[in-house]
Amino acid sequence: MGHDAQITSAFNKKAEKYDYSFCFSELKPTIQKADIAIANLEVTLAGEPYKGYPQFSSPDALATALKDAGFDILINANNHALDRGKEGLERTIDVAKQEGLIITGTFKSEEDRESRYPLIVEKNNILLAILNYTYGTNGLVSSPPNIVNYIDTLLIHNDIQKARKINPDFIIACMHWGTEYELEGNDAQRSLAKLLAREGVDAIIGSHPHVVQPFEIIYTSADSSDFIPVVYSLGNFISNQRERYRNGGIIFTLELTKTAKTLPARFSYLPVWVQKPVINETTMFRLIPANLNGSEKVRLKLTKDDYLKVGEFLDDTRHQLSNVQELYFDIVK
Repeated sequence: MGHDAQITSAFNKKAEKYDYSFCFSELKPTIQKADIAIANLEVTLAGEPYKGYPQFSSPDALATALKDAGFDILINANNHALDRGKEGLERTIDVAKQEGLIITGTFKSEEDRESRYPLIVEKNNILLAILNYTYGTNGLVSSPPNIVNYIDTLLIHNDIQKARKINPDFIIACMHWGTEYELEGNDAQRSLAKLLAREGVDAIIGSHPHVVQPFEIIYTSADSSDFIPVVYSLGNFISNQRERYRNGGIIFTLELTKTAKTLPARFSYLPVWVQKPVINETTMFRLIPANLNGSEKVRLKLTKDDYLKVGEFLDDTRHQLSNVQELYFDIVK
């Protein structure tokens, strides 16, 4: 996200430019370790005037920092994709591409969508198909010929069939769904997850609720050897939402192994929390691992209130994910 306070904090008065690198500095080594790192971009890069809620437009420097931090792919089908209309949608695509980022979920035209969707990427001899859909766009309607991928079961079926013709090793569906601030996935999410599983998707990653929701495993074989991980909501990565459960999120890591078929070999998650340190009389935003030890917390100059809030978030997150972590996840200690 890119709220007003985040935009203000990113402006370097001395250099007279925006710079978001500080936001991701503590997580940069973690993100760069990934063969492919994917983030949900829930703002437009529509140019000035820059604005946060309710219709977001962040400076291009945000994309620069995301690329520098190690992100490779931005998914963009979410409820804020049309915050700045046709110009905003198209400029967001252009800026992402200029920064060397792959973007999917929104498209300039049907021809654009046909040529680059489903998104197909290859890494380490594993061919991935990545899908991305949103429940809506806050009542805004795309201007022809622009396209936003909405959750439509027939559309999803056809897209999966198109992907399967390419014979990918693994299909990931990134879904912008659910109810904001609800700590559990709802019936609509669960029903759609089962449909995606039947259609042949191999992993499902969710966003939109702004809080971490429990994971689920959908078994697709009688002996439980084949299964699909479902992450109903990753929570917030970086934002100015400070309420309990909303002031952080998780980095979810999925490790794949390819033999006769490609399967999830390992899952892990890292709870991350948004610190707001005051540096040179400016309130900044910085993502930090929520499981830092005491010396790291001292180094990062966490306040007493920070200690309490980050500890609370870590406990809440572990509780939210306790339903399956003992069986399937590397538990963050």
